Amino acid sequence: MTRFLDLVRPAAGTALMSEWLTGTTERSRSAADALMDEWAAAKTPSGRLAQHIFLSTDGTGLLFYAQWSSDEDHLAWARAHRAGAVSRVDTLVPGIERPGLVRTRLTRSIVHDAERPAGLFVVSTMAVDDVNATVPPTPGLLAEHVHLTSDGERATVVAEWNDAASHEAAATGGLSHKRYTLYRSLSDDRP
Repeated sequence: MTRFLDLVRPAAGTALMSEWLTGTTERSRSAADALMDEWAAAKTPSGRLAQHIFLSTDGTGLLFYAQWSSDEDHLAWARAHRAGAVSRVDTLVPGIERPGLVRTRLTRSIVHDAERPAGLFVVSTMAVDDVNATVPPTPGLLAEHVHLTSDGERATVVAEWNDAASHEAAATGGLSHKRYTLYRSLSDDRP
């Protein structure tokens, strides 16, 4: 599986995360494929650097991870084009729940093992003060990528694990997390 740092675009001024709750693996894949097809067929928006879709391991939802040069570039595109792209997906897969978009910036990555492939991405959201209480280096934990929200109050940590069994063995109570695998990616490679 692709490692998270392979997806990161250094020019990104913002990283947007959005969860879509679809209910089933089939609906998740249909929604992801429809949206990625929309993105691939449309004119590349100014400022969009990459779009990645992660499928929850239980199949009930998707996590979108988009990188843009700035929030302003994303907002300009969203005002002009988001409704059309999303309405076409909603026609194919009605009833998707979208809890909201979170604007973040990748602030640091801690790589424990750069060699082994990632088999699982675990996404946790917490108060900024709790970031240092994330999982310490442990067998199977490959890396942690800390994103801070634009208001600086919340953090989203994307942890790469070698496999689900390693994550299960290290999982601690009280920390809310969701498990994903990379499903599809679209990058705009520009100089």
